[in-house]
Amino acid sequence: MPPSKRSVAWHKALVCATAWSLWERGPASARRRIGLVAILYGGKWYRYVTNVLDPMVLPPVYVVALYWQRWRIEEAYLVVKRLLGLAYFACSAENAITTQLWATWILYAVLTDLTDAVAEALQQPFAMISVEMVYRGLYHFSQAYQRGLADDPIEYLARKASASGDNQGPRPKSLDTVRLLTNQLKA
Repeated sequence: MPPSKRSVAWHKALVCATAWSLWERGPASARRRIGLVAILYGGKWYRYVTNVLDPMVLPPVYVVALYWQRWRIEEAYLVVKRLLGLAYFACSAENAITTQLWATWILYAVLTDLTDAVAEALQQPFAMISVEMVYRGLYHFSQAYQRGLADDPIEYLARKASASGDNQGPRPKSLDTVRLLTNQLKA
């Protein structure tokens, strides 16, 4: 069944075409309707598939934002494995593995909250702050704390980040695209 374009929106150099009549492949008994959101930005089409068929329930702008957010899960696993050392287990006993998993994920949750607090202090989106740099900055905070030069990790990390830019990772290109798409589609 060919896709039918139900709505086309033009916003400056942005085209959003939404097709809500696609069919998922598979046996006829298992087929479901799926939606396709296609966004033309900078001469390149970005396509997103959704099972929410009503654009009033899930507007195209939210489809784009949700797809970008799903990569946060992948980034979380990367940080936990590489930065927090969960790629290797310290012991092969089931209890030791369970303890290491829980401890690592709790540390990640605390680190995420700390990064979010630093982002808020800098008035930046969370995605603009490097979790790795916040983690590495904790060592420097502990040294400053022991010398009596700092007593608040959020204030210390935010001050260091704004002074040197160390806590700010490179701006994700996809974040720029999402900002432009969502801001232009809302207008």
